[in-house]
Amino acid sequence: MSIETQPRSVSQTQQYEDCAWRFYLQRVERVIPRPAAWSHHGTAFHAVAEAFELSDRAMTAEEAVERFSDRYSALINKSLDQERDTDRWMSATGSGGDDIERRYVLGQQQVQRYVEWAADHPTETYVTPDGKPGLELYFVIELGGVKVRGYIDQLVRDPDGSVRPRDWKTGTMKSKFQLYTYGVAVRKLYDEEVNKADWYLAKNGNLSRVVKLDEVREEDVAERYAAMDAGVKRGDFPASPGFSCRFCDVSHACSFKQ
Repeated sequence: MSIETQPRSVSQTQQYEDCAWRFYLQRVERVIPRPAAWSHHGTAFHAVAEAFELSDRAMTAEEAVERFSDRYSALINKSLDQERDTDRWMSATGSGGDDIERRYVLGQQQVQRYVEWAADHPTETYVTPDGKPGLELYFVIELGGVKVRGYIDQLVRDPDGSVRPRDWKTGTMKSKFQLYTYGVAVRKLYDEEVNKADWYLAKNGNLSRVVKLDEVREEDVAERYAAMDAGVKRGDFPASPGFSCRFCDVSHACSFKQ
């Protein structure tokens, strides 16, 4: 499926808005991105959180730590097979090798903290009408004439009966647009009341402040997807060089980087 016709996503749209040239290099030219331990850290944490919730929170902290360690190590080793020189890995601080080791320990601490947090915060995971638990829930909807797809980390049934999208975050970047999209998707697909959303912040071991969704309009969310989709179909990929070039995983192939 070509980039012009494939469904859009939150990550595609935000990447295009932040730097359309990065979007072009990664998704059209298919430049191989530099590996980053933070990506594997997030993937492994999500896998453990999902498994923990699917176990009805019966998984112990020790089991969670072991599961994280195995998943993280497997992902790191796969990337090392492709790029052995860890100095070429992306890292916010220190060398790539140091970051690999640091996140191994940090991720273990964070999954243990999640299990401990859950013991004090009973949560009812929403179940869809066809019996699927609202965990890593895949969706496809149409917004503004554009197909939009994604995965919702968790849907929570609140005491008042409404449904709350929740996103698990191991990093610092949080996207209200992501939560807005999830809220619209839940309303369209399941005809449920959605008034708020939040993030579980692994760095802090607790929930974020609530993000209100009761006044989020479908047409406003759809407008961003439609604008991005139109730009891609026009072949419009302007570069936006700046501070974010430091964290761009395809900057090695970019002539605009700063």
